[in-house]
Amino acid sequence: MLWAAADRDPGGVWLRSDAGTLTFAAAAGQVAGTAAALRAAGIGHGDRVLVTGRSTPPYLLCWLALTSMGAVAVYVNPASSAAELAGLAAQTRPRALIADEPGELGVPWLDIRELTGTSAELRVEARPDDLATLIPTSGTTGRSKLVMQTHRAYALAGEGFPFWMGLTGEDRLMTSLPLFHINAPAYSVLGSLACGAGLILLERFSASGFLDAARRHGATEFNAIGAMLEILMRRPELPDDADTPLRLCYTGPAPARERQLEIEERFGLRIVVGYALSESPYGLIWPHGSRPYGTLGTVRQHPTLGTINHARLDDGELLLRNPAITPGYWEMPEETAKAITDDGWLRTGDLVTVDGNGVYTFVSRLKEVLRRRGENLSPLEVEEVLEAHPDVLECAVIGVPSNLSEEEVKAFIVPANGQPDFTELHAWAAAHLAPFKVPRFWQTVPSLPRTPTARVAKHLLPRDHPPGEYDAENPAVERD
Repeated sequence: MLWAAADRDPGGVWLRSDAGTLTFAAAAGQVAGTAAALRAAGIGHGDRVLVTGRSTPPYLLCWLALTSMGAVAVYVNPASSAAELAGLAAQTRPRALIADEPGELGVPWLDIRELTGTSAELRVEARPDDLATLIPTSGTTGRSKLVMQTHRAYALAGEGFPFWMGLTGEDRLMTSLPLFHINAPAYSVLGSLACGAGLILLERFSASGFLDAARRHGATEFNAIGAMLEILMRRPELPDDADTPLRLCYTGPAPARERQLEIEERFGLRIVVGYALSESPYGLIWPHGSRPYGTLGTVRQHPTLGTINHARLDDGELLLRNPAITPGYWEMPEETAKAITDDGWLRTGDLVTVDGNGVYTFVSRLKEVLRRRGENLSPLEVEEVLEAHPDVLECAVIGVPSNLSEEEVKAFIVPANGQPDFTELHAWAAAHLAPFKVPRFWQTVPSLPRTPTARVAKHLLPRDHPPGEYDAENPAVERD
């Protein structure tokens, strides 16, 4: 895809960052040169390579070089601890570590600064169903689950993304998302190559500088995950917030209708909601010209191959079948068998509903459904209500053991404006939710733990009752 873009428009500027710009041809030349340096270091087809994936041009070009030569990139969070890196090294048995500094992993270290800047003959040694990456994903304890993803999945995602979003070669796609997720490489990077658009690479998300970066680089589209949009909305409103080239934002899950309209009006753009996961970048998307607020949209398809993606429900769980589904989890056949049926359907672990028009709405993660007072409840519904309160930046709702039976509901609050008033938050929840859905326990936290794929790692939230916790049924009791 990179070589094809370079052939079509060799002098067109593709990659923009605060470090400078690269044309399609220059980027292809540097990728080829990086691949040559990697071959000289003894890396070949099928070798796993650990990469501490900072979102900078050298690391992006390195990813493209590794994949072009058929090596398997294992991009990891650069904030990973030494123990986490050692665990991944033990699992993947890499040929090398590519990083800014050497690591104590017992494998050769390649300095990222010595792998770029040269040119060489363009060679592609990867095949469509070769592994391109191992993506660390949501594990609980012990070994990480590593999603195996193929070149076919990435290519199909890149070809599909401009079609789903209505992007052309006139657009510039801006991403501040990490390269160790699937979103930025599959959608922003390969999507820009597929339609000949520009790519703007920001090293990290900064709410204070985000709109200025869009203006400076001429961004017309960006992808948002997690609390990014809400963090931008909590910034002091300025008269020129909508004075940017931005016209589109891809995100998921969907904000509430009223909140989405507020975001769109303030920043002068249109939000397109979609759903996918590391196990398959083909999921659901709002169809062109449709605004099904609060939903995940319909089954996304390929612009030229037509209907390649299928969905069905099994006891409310969404199952997908398409050519972009993972072959499974690295060296975890039992986990793979749980996730992928014998006839190729991927169990997403997400509970959804679908209407007569094929529009899907998210309900809850299958493993997160809580049982309280004889009723099932979705933590997502409670979280959406709480995050609509101005004092809540982000929250996570879980079940904790009850003295009676089943579970009690606890809310972990990341405050937007200092310490929140839990009596007020409890009253807010009670005004918007059925009584059995209203959290009993409340606790403030500075941030929520995350998995490598940016999901909230609810399994890491404590189930005990620490000092400072608010108990709505015993508000006068101090935890000690």
